[in-house]
Amino acid sequence: MGLFTLALIAWGVYSLKQLPIDAVPDITNNQVQVITLSPSLATQEVERLISYPVEQTMSTIPEIEQVRSISRFGLSVVTIVFHDDVDIYWARQQVNEKLAEAKNNIPAGLGNPEISPISTGLGEIYQYVIHAKPGFEEKYNARDLRSIQDWIVRKQLLGTPGIAEVNSFGGLLKQYEIALDPDKLRGLNLSIADVFTALESSNQNTGGAYIDKKPTAYFIRSEGLIGSLDDINKIVVKNNANGIPVLIRDIATVQLGSSIRYGALTRATSKGHGEAVGGIVMMLKGANANDVVKKVKAKIERINKTLPEGVVVEPFLDRSALVDRAMGTVAKNLIEGALIVIFVLVLFLGNLRAGLVVASVIPLSMLFAISLMNLFGVSGNLMSLGAIDFGLIVDGAVIIVEATMHILAGNKLGRAYTQREMDAEVEKSSVRMMSAAAFGQIIILIVYLPILALVGIEGKMFGPMAQTVSFAILGAFLLSLTYVPMVSSLLLSKKATHKRNFSDRMMDFFQRKYTPIIRAALRKRMAVVASSIILLAISILLFLRMGGEFIPTLEEGDFAVETRLLTGSSLSQTIDKVNQASDILVKRFPEVKEVIGKIGAAEIPTDPMPMEACDLTIILKDKKDWTTTNDRVELAELMGKALEDVPGVSFGFSQPIQLRSNELISGVRQDIGIKIFGDDLSALTDISQKIGKIVSTVEGAKDLYLEQATGLPQIVVKINRDRIAQYGLTVDKVNQALNTAFAGQSAGVVYEGEQRYDMVVRLSQQNRQDISDVKNVYVSAPNGNQVPLDQLADVEFKVGPNQIQREDTKRRIIVGLNVRGRDIASVVTEIEEKINAQIKLPIRLLHHLWRSV
Repeated sequence: MGLFTLALIAWGVYSLKQLPIDAVPDITNNQVQVITLSPSLATQEVERLISYPVEQTMSTIPEIEQVRSISRFGLSVVTIVFHDDVDIYWARQQVNEKLAEAKNNIPAGLGNPEISPISTGLGEIYQYVIHAKPGFEEKYNARDLRSIQDWIVRKQLLGTPGIAEVNSFGGLLKQYEIALDPDKLRGLNLSIADVFTALESSNQNTGGAYIDKKPTAYFIRSEGLIGSLDDINKIVVKNNANGIPVLIRDIATVQLGSSIRYGALTRATSKGHGEAVGGIVMMLKGANANDVVKKVKAKIERINKTLPEGVVVEPFLDRSALVDRAMGTVAKNLIEGALIVIFVLVLFLGNLRAGLVVASVIPLSMLFAISLMNLFGVSGNLMSLGAIDFGLIVDGAVIIVEATMHILAGNKLGRAYTQREMDAEVEKSSVRMMSAAAFGQIIILIVYLPILALVGIEGKMFGPMAQTVSFAILGAFLLSLTYVPMVSSLLLSKKATHKRNFSDRMMDFFQRKYTPIIRAALRKRMAVVASSIILLAISILLFLRMGGEFIPTLEEGDFAVETRLLTGSSLSQTIDKVNQASDILVKRFPEVKEVIGKIGAAEIPTDPMPMEACDLTIILKDKKDWTTTNDRVELAELMGKALEDVPGVSFGFSQPIQLRSNELISGVRQDIGIKIFGDDLSALTDISQKIGKIVSTVEGAKDLYLEQATGLPQIVVKINRDRIAQYGLTVDKVNQALNTAFAGQSAGVVYEGEQRYDMVVRLSQQNRQDISDVKNVYVSAPNGNQVPLDQLADVEFKVGPNQIQREDTKRRIIVGLNVRGRDIASVVTEIEEKINAQIKLPIRLLHHLWRSV
């Protein structure tokens, strides 16, 4: 038995080192995202030409639970949710096979659908900023820092085991820009197509096989790739009538530029605020978060040594900090629980050796549980490890040891037991009490069976807890039948005498108090039964009137603030407002270490926010350093009041993991989401506003969010087919001219060693400022004439859809809210009652209240 115990210890220690560690269970559903970028398409075109075809193609895949999508200007994200028992790699393979069919259903040139990285809501394990050190601020601009992120930091991080992707955020994506002057183009009778032809034909290498010249073979290659701005300036577009070449520099300004951006990153500290460049490390689904973070941190240390002088990578969100806090809480609770159990055991058993024998079951059963957790793939986290109750674990051991002590106390031999006699007495007591010990622990195990039967989010959250407790109880049960008798035989005193001690006197006291009570209860049976029934009824009544929460909110240590400006706000306006809000938080609250603002979409838009939206991450100091208040909820309320000084902006407080997990699970970021389904966006918007007014009257409803499906200001170019027919033009030619002029189109790639940057043709900045510039875009007719766009189309301001969300082939709009100061269940009930009483939905509309975790 001793060898088996040593083997258990060795197995447990090994499993402890291998056990995946995280703060909480990953409750994200089984999903695959299909992302399509199409910078030239408006919202309604993205829905019609991209999102809808992808949805329809993917809906034929088996084992699908839900398909939802979001369509926004230039972006489509379709989320395919599979059943939880589906292997994620099989699901991605099915989606990947369907992508070819989806591409055929999307008009050529409008977008290339791709699968998002294989990560989850808990996958964003490490987030950092890249900035210049003091004294080097003038040396590195936002474009330089973004290039360092893309080609040095990201490139090296991607080789780290357990990483699915490194998502770049903020800064300016470097491009070689040919900024055309439309007046010079028109004066020289050149078209944009002529510029493209010249650039593409002047940026290539080739080879000429080799020359065999004994004893050497000379291989032939040409070097014609563009390598600098000067090379572009010297490219010939055409020769004029006098034979003089027209060069690129004659019609355009060639410069280092940046791509049209739809997102930005800001950073505010006590030293100042402004734009920044950063990255988000996304962990591979199922990887060990604690292990991956350690590897990332080690890699970041090495990367910092390879960066250009004056540049540093600095983390602002590190999952290991949350894991350490969670595991610290678990360790503290387990140690305190173990000490209390040991104290109680020694106190009530009245024997130090007996107490320690029983207490030794605690670490051994924990090692057994950890070994099975590692074997069955259950991660160690606050839910799984924090739920272990040592009182339940030692129940069987207490029964065995107490029975053994009772038999030993009745020693009538007049001498100490020999080891053989001790073995016989322990065996006798253990066999006698084995059924009682087994029966008690089997009952406890049965209690956890319903939890093991849970599915979905509930199963992912509470299943690990039930499994871990079951493993520990199973280990304790086996130990109480094998290890405990063996150790009791070896360590318990074999002496024949027993001296009365404090434990005996304490139990006598309790016995004297308990005896008359139990006798009275036996005499008045009906009164006891009636009282029990009354108490049960009162308990049931109180239970039905209690509120409900899925789980208490885990304090992650930082705040995530969902920030919204008016629909259609520009990126520069959002940056200004976010900097203003960040400045208020840093200066007024000493608890704030720094504030990071993630505006719009990242390079890989897994979280597709518009430019008027921002996730403010407030990095807080340790709670012992707080001075304003020690209460987290109160601090959020005070910050919310302070941010009211920023006009035209709404703020909703949450936490980083909570916010991201909510959105990935259901597409709703808030604690509660009300989904309204229908076809007409105007009708959906009207209903959402009515529901918003109802929600605002509910106690505990905070941070109300009304999705703005419409209201996006647009410059609409409506092509007149009669007019373009007069000039012999096609819609494609007009669209190409418009797209190139403002969005820009790539005419090739410029290589800088291993780095590669797009060479983009577009109008110069001063010719991309107003609606008049749109009207004055010239389109080359087949006869060589330059025709202004306002002669071919009606150009005017209009308000169009901002974003369109769909779920299971139906359009939807969301009213979201967070809950503070009240339980979620009662808020949901009150909202449902008020909506049903005050709003009658049209026949083609329906609503569904979704409760977030």
